[in-house]
Amino acid sequence: MIPSSTYYEDSAPERVVRPLAGRATQVEVAVLGAGLAGLATACSLQERGVLDVAVLDAQGVGHGASGRNGGFVLGGFSREPAALLRDLGVAAARNLYAGTYEAVALIRSRIERHAMACARIEGGALWLDWFDTPRSRAAMAAHRLLLHEQFGVRWQAVEAPQVRQWLQTDRYGGALLDAEAFHFHPLAYARGLATAIEHAGGHVFEHSAVRRVEQLPRGWRVYSRCGGTVDAQQLLVAGGGYMRRVAPPLERARLPIATYVVTTEPLSDAQQPIRTPAALYDNRFAFDYYRKLDDGRILWGGRISILNREPAAIARRLKRDLLKVYPQLAGVRLTHAWGGLMAYASHEMPQVGQLAPGLWYAQAFGGHGVAPTTWAGEWVARAMLGEQALPEALQRYGLSPVFGHAGLVAAQARYSWAELRDALNDPRR
Repeated sequence: MIPSSTYYEDSAPERVVRPLAGRATQVEVAVLGAGLAGLATACSLQERGVLDVAVLDAQGVGHGASGRNGGFVLGGFSREPAALLRDLGVAAARNLYAGTYEAVALIRSRIERHAMACARIEGGALWLDWFDTPRSRAAMAAHRLLLHEQFGVRWQAVEAPQVRQWLQTDRYGGALLDAEAFHFHPLAYARGLATAIEHAGGHVFEHSAVRRVEQLPRGWRVYSRCGGTVDAQQLLVAGGGYMRRVAPPLERARLPIATYVVTTEPLSDAQQPIRTPAALYDNRFAFDYYRKLDDGRILWGGRISILNREPAAIARRLKRDLLKVYPQLAGVRLTHAWGGLMAYASHEMPQVGQLAPGLWYAQAFGGHGVAPTTWAGEWVARAMLGEQALPEALQRYGLSPVFGHAGLVAAQARYSWAELRDALNDPRR
C-alpha cells in the first residue's frame, strides 16, 4: 500500500507549527508563501539587517513544489540558454544566468552556516544522452560549447564507457557533467530556512491562509482566515501552483502543472545500479530525473501533466519508466509516490516584479526552481531595500496571460507532442 504522504514528509525534521490565530503582528516585510522563494527572500532580507519579517502559508513550510521536487540544485532556468541569448543578447543573458550559479553557492553556504540536516550530496549533475545518435551527440557538444563561450560555464564531457561504469544500463550514450551542482532533501532545507528565520527574530506562520490583503496609508495589512493580522511596510506574494484567490493578476499569469516522484525501497549494494553521487537527468523534452539517496533508495521523477494523480497511479506510471532504464529492478518495491503542482509561465522564466509601490511578487519557477528561487530572493531583497533595481532584462518576462483552462489544455498538448517526438527520434524504440 502506497502511503498518501511523501518520502520527504516522512523523513524531514519536525517543526513546531505556529498559526497566526489571534495575533496582531507588525513587521517591516511580510511574505505570503512559505516555499523556497518566500523563505529565500526573508533570509536575504535578514542577512541585510532587516530581521523583522513574517512569512505566512496556508498549509505548511514547503508544502507545494518547494518540498516535493526532485532535490536538484543546479544553475540555469527552464528557458534554454540559447533562447535567453536570442531574447536578451549576450551581456544581459549572461548576467541572469550567472546569478543562478551564485544562488547554488549561496544555498550551499546557508546549509553550512545554519547546520541544516538536509541530506546534501555533492557530486554534480549528469545530463545524459538518451538517444546516442550522431545528431544528439552533436547537439550536446554544441550546448557545452555555447555554455562555455557565451556564459562562462564549464560542463565536462563524459564518454559513454564512463557513463556505463557509473550506471548499470545501456540506455544512455555519453553525458555532460555540471560539477557545481548538488542534490538534497528539499523539504528539510525549507524547514531549515524557516528555523533560521525564526532564530534571527522573524516569524513563520503556518496554517494561516490569507483571507484578504488591504492597502494602508503606509504599507499593507494581511488578514488571516484563522483570525490574526500582519501589518507590513512592504509585502511579497511568493505563491506557486497552490496559491488561489490572493492576487488575481498573478494567478492569471501562471499555470499549475503536475509532475510526479516515487522512491524505491533501500537497495543493497548488489541491487544498486547507480554508482555515482551525481543527480541524473536525460536530454528528452519529457525527461526522467533521478538520484541515489544516502540510504540506497532511488528517488525517481518524471512526466508532466495537468492531472494531479493518486499515489497508486503515479507508482504504476513511474515504475514503467524506471524499468525502461533499469529492467533489473523489476522486483523492487516502491515505498512512496506523490505528485505536486509547479507554477509555470508561458515564457518559461520566473516572474519577479512589483504590482504596486511596496507590493512585490515572485512566482513561476516550475521545472527548474531551487536555485532560481534563491536568485529571485536576492533580487527582491535588494530592490525592497533600494540597493539595486530589478534587472531590466528580467522585466521582459512579465505577467503574460496563460488563459486558464485553455492554457492547461495547450500545455498538455505540447507535452504530449514532445513526448511523441522523443519516441519517434529514439533509435531503440
